[in-house]
Amino acid sequence: MNRLMIELNGLKLEHPVMNASGILGSEPEHVDILVNAGFSGIVTKTFTKNPRNGYPPPIIVELDNGGYLNAVGLANPGINGICPVVERARRHGKPVIVSIGGSSLSEFIEVSIKAEECRATAIELNMSCPHVKGHGLDLGSDPSMVYTLVKEVVSTINTPVFVKLGLCDKIIESAGKALEAGASGVVLINTIRAMAIDVYTGKPVLSNKYGGLSGPPIKPIAIRAVYEVYREYNAPIIGVGGISSWRDVAEFILAGARAVQVGSVFMKNRRIVYEILEGLEKWIEIHGVSSIMDLVGLAHRV
Repeated sequence: MNRLMIELNGLKLEHPVMNASGILGSEPEHVDILVNAGFSGIVTKTFTKNPRNGYPPPIIVELDNGGYLNAVGLANPGINGICPVVERARRHGKPVIVSIGGSSLSEFIEVSIKAEECRATAIELNMSCPHVKGHGLDLGSDPSMVYTLVKEVVSTINTPVFVKLGLCDKIIESAGKALEAGASGVVLINTIRAMAIDVYTGKPVLSNKYGGLSGPPIKPIAIRAVYEVYREYNAPIIGVGGISSWRDVAEFILAGARAVQVGSVFMKNRRIVYEILEGLEKWIEIHGVSSIMDLVGLAHRV
């Protein structure tokens, strides 16, 4: 028996570690890299209806606190880039979650339909990007908008829909509205809106001025978000934010996440998934349970 196998409303994974959207995933050859790295499911880069060039460089900077600041601008090849990526993942026998972004309801629906036609295993609605105006967080911070958008997408397609939400004052309410509208689960959280300034030039480091903070500095915030949403709804949750070890994954699971997505650390350590899995196997043994699913939300029961 595979003790690391998990299930998210019908989405079955051989273990709980996927890549986070934005870490490769816009081209078929990226899928090969992610599969070789050991991820149980492939999450694509966010696709929009039309191609986006994103922001000019610099678009990413490593910070002294171990985190990263990035503003890529949702760069992607557009709707026609979805099928080649999905087909490559399916060739490897891996579930593939297509991340979808948009600035309007019709755009989300059109790209979701395309993802289903391409035989995506699931869809992740990006309502969390903190640095593209009119997309992402601007939508996810409005619970009524979350409900309307998710309801329309879910009623249009048969593919399972997950909703990725970013940090905002109404994240718990938005998560509830996503679930009420028929989402199969929520993904918490994305990077956090932040900024860095060069002390010599006096200018913001990123071309977009603002970016998203990722890496270890945001993990405690992400853990808190997962804990609170699980406490409120006992829902299927995928945890994201600052994971760099098996202990971090264990913490997310105890808070209520059934699976996780790994991002920034993969840029430095291509073996991180295998290291996490080795640690989780020993952790399960220490707790004396037959499945990692038995440990989901344990922090709420002790």
